[in-house]
Amino acid sequence: MGIPVFILAGLLVHVVFLASIFDIYFSSPLVHGMTPQQTPLPPPARRLVLFVADGLRADSLFELNSNNTPQAPYLRAILENNGSWGISHTRVPTESRPGHVALIAGFYEDVSAVAKGWKENPVEFDSVFNESKYTWSWGSPDILPMFAKGRENIRKVDEGVKEVVSVLESFYGNDGKTAYILTSDHGMTDWGSHGAGHPSETLTPLIAWGAGVNYPQKVTSQLFEDNFLKEWKLENLKRMDVNQGTLPLEYLNNTDHFKAESMFTNAVQVLEQFKVTKHMVKKKNVSLNNNYCCTVPLSDSEQINFLKKARLYIQQQKYNEAVSLCKTLINLALEGLSYYHTYDRLFLGLSIAVSFVGWTTYVILVIIKTHTNLINYQSNNKVSWKFLLFLFSALCILAFFLLIQTSPWTYYVYCLLPVPVWYAVCFIYLKNCKFHLMCVVFSFFYRSTLTVGLLVFAGWPVITQLWVQAKRTTLIWTLLCVLLAVFPLMPVVGRESNIPLVIAAGLTTLLISCFSLASFSRGEYKYQSKEDLKVYLYQMFSIALSTYVVSSTHNSLKNKQGLPIFNQIISWMTLAFSSALPLLSPTLLFQRLFSILLSLMATYLLLSTGYEALFPLVLSGLLLAWIQMEQEALQHYGLSLKPKLAVFNFAYATDITQFRQLHLDDIRRSFFFVFFIVTAFFGTGNIASVNSFDPASVYCFLTVFSPFMMGGLLLLKVVIPFVLVSCAFEAVQVTTQLSSKSLFLIVLVISDIMALVSCFSQLFLLGKFAFSVLSPPCSISHYVLVMSLTIFMMLMNGLAQLLTTKRLELSRRTKHHST
Repeated sequence: MGIPVFILAGLLVHVVFLASIFDIYFSSPLVHGMTPQQTPLPPPARRLVLFVADGLRADSLFELNSNNTPQAPYLRAILENNGSWGISHTRVPTESRPGHVALIAGFYEDVSAVAKGWKENPVEFDSVFNESKYTWSWGSPDILPMFAKGRENIRKVDEGVKEVVSVLESFYGNDGKTAYILTSDHGMTDWGSHGAGHPSETLTPLIAWGAGVNYPQKVTSQLFEDNFLKEWKLENLKRMDVNQGTLPLEYLNNTDHFKAESMFTNAVQVLEQFKVTKHMVKKKNVSLNNNYCCTVPLSDSEQINFLKKARLYIQQQKYNEAVSLCKTLINLALEGLSYYHTYDRLFLGLSIAVSFVGWTTYVILVIIKTHTNLINYQSNNKVSWKFLLFLFSALCILAFFLLIQTSPWTYYVYCLLPVPVWYAVCFIYLKNCKFHLMCVVFSFFYRSTLTVGLLVFAGWPVITQLWVQAKRTTLIWTLLCVLLAVFPLMPVVGRESNIPLVIAAGLTTLLISCFSLASFSRGEYKYQSKEDLKVYLYQMFSIALSTYVVSSTHNSLKNKQGLPIFNQIISWMTLAFSSALPLLSPTLLFQRLFSILLSLMATYLLLSTGYEALFPLVLSGLLLAWIQMEQEALQHYGLSLKPKLAVFNFAYATDITQFRQLHLDDIRRSFFFVFFIVTAFFGTGNIASVNSFDPASVYCFLTVFSPFMMGGLLLLKVVIPFVLVSCAFEAVQVTTQLSSKSLFLIVLVISDIMALVSCFSQLFLLGKFAFSVLSPPCSISHYVLVMSLTIFMMLMNGLAQLLTTKRLELSRRTKHHST
């Protein structure tokens, strides 16, 4: 298999691995065809008013001011005198759309629907709006003002609710037939972001009052004991939290008969969903057996018995027994819904796991075959007809199995993929074969693990005795490792802005640039032309300009003067030219890498809000030290003479025809690369700014809420350290006389093993399915990040080659000499 075909195959396989997680875990929970249910007794309210305060978290509303006065006087008075209250719990992602869908439609929408904005529904669903005779709704077209400090907004919400209630009560003549509910779609952090699973983002207030709602209930002890109740001075008013799918009877102020009938209707509704879901799964899964009844006792006959018994209790006026029985039925039905909704999960997960193991084994064998002498491989294109018949039969059986179950086309891909992968492993390579990862895995669980790994890296030259032959390089390596180890211990980016640190990073970059230019002007580093010097001077000017724009924009926004148009133009121009400028610089190793750093740093400064602005500088310094240390290691093991890195030219690296064979130390080089990639991702928690959608990082480019534009800029901020590491790895490959394919194959193996070990143990064995990127451990996002990391490395490998080896020649004016 040629290199282009292999890279294409690897890219397609990993795209399948990445896409599989969404089919396995993010399938829609919606079903259609249920019979509508209605309580036979008249409702206590003729109308419902729902207030949804965007981004209002529970403690912000309930807590008291420093002088013990409420944040929202009107709502506090209702809570203490007229209504019931509690805490509602949102799910991640804590964004506006899924929050509103859960409130209005009663289900948690697919995570992918966040990208749809407010414009369309990815799937049709029922809601209280279209089940009502009339519905009126009002809302703000822009949620960006909610990123401001909360106290002023809470007062406005309180005043607005009071005004709306007054108008409605006056219009309907205080008929006592209006019910009110106030809640929130999600919370918000202290620094104005949301999207993750922090309690400040998931805990939202719930206050209900009016027709049919209970008055405050005095208690001496609470079911939910925490310090918040005492802080809010609400420990004597009963707190009633709500559960998904179950009617909160404690909120209702009505007869026991009405409560029992309402709970019975609730149970029938959930049971209808269960029956439809079960029928759909049975219809498409011919292998569905009847053993499920042993797991959850809810057969057809038992469903009928539950309903008959509950109705009999109501007729006998045993309302408490009826309510208790209905709650039991609801819990069983919800458990059954979860089972049938995830019925295909194990089968698809095992299919992907088998493909994972097969692909990883295949890549290992490719490395051994092409880059070592461990296999005496003799080409043999003859394949047994019996094996081909077996392979064809296996494909037909799997395809027929999926066909009779009317499975979607993606299921065919997931289930059939192991067959060609294991064919390549078992019958092409295996018959001719003679034949400190955990630190990276744990870094996805705890960022502080990166600190431990970097400190171990600092001692690497001492362990291998490299410090004896390169004391100065070893000292620089050790100091930079220790310095970089500090960043994973810092808070996640976005918690607090610190513009002076961004300015300090810009000034430090300019200072380092001056020293670098001075060194490039001497001896073997000397420039080839004045045009090269102009490129570096322009890049330094961009750094200075970016530093000014960050400072100026921050001061302007602080003074509520908005984003200056000049700053916005400069920011976008810097972003546009930053990717092209390195291609104008010389292709000498250090000069090209330095040019790449300056271009990316100019953009990174504009996207920084605090200490993370220093991260690329320290990371780049360590990467340059890594390149030099690898040369020392190469000479230490006697694999090659030490070349002069100062005069090494990327442009000639592709002309090397004699590549050396792989050595055991090359596995360590590949591991270093994977570790640096993970450090680039999680070293400062930049990925968290994408998840929490913190807008502060993009204020130099825009302040009008634009989710896709903001998301793209935040993703660029995450990728910039990634590009720096990829370019350094390209330098390591060519300077150690290894083909780009050989080391990169080892990297793929390490990444896939890391994904297999860490992700499948969490997803398929432990069953932890929380979606969060602020804290990557034990989550589906963990798997997505590992797979995205692998795909990114494939793409960045090509980008790094482009940035390091290609050069754009500008037309230069020819000098004419007169005679």
